Amino acid sequence: MVKTNNTMLTKTIAITNEMSQLDVVANALELLADEWNLMMEETMKLNLVIEEVVTNIINYGYHDHEAHTINIRLSLDGNLFTMQIIDDAIEFNPLLQAKPDINLSLEDRKIGGLGIHFMRTIMDHLEYSHEDGKNILTLSKKLAGA
Repeated sequence: MVKTNNTMLTKTIAITNEMSQLDVVANALELLADEWNLMMEETMKLNLVIEEVVTNIINYGYHDHEAHTINIRLSLDGNLFTMQIIDDAIEFNPLLQAKPDINLSLEDRKIGGLGIHFMRTIMDHLEYSHEDGKNILTLSKKLAGA
């Protein structure tokens, strides 16, 4: 069950573009889930989405070996959970990518695209923009109890 008062809850997590930072995000989301009374099953799905997005940013978004900041803004407005992931990686709109054919066998399926598939399946609304050299991916989901 989530809080249903009229107060919008927000949290921003700033990480660097290192894979070890995924643990930081998972731990922060777990603490937030307790604070915001999110159900464990929903929290696990939200963490999967964040992990997929951030992993792709780290692995494919940067062509230098410099430290970059990835900001993850989380909010809960009633039962609407929103995550906004902002990075300065190369411009990439995941919403323009072709949907994978999940009916094909593993041998026949093209590599990639499953993370985006999970994103589309788990979240209710996805939006992308590129502003001032930054990718801004906004994903929202209406949580149980609405």
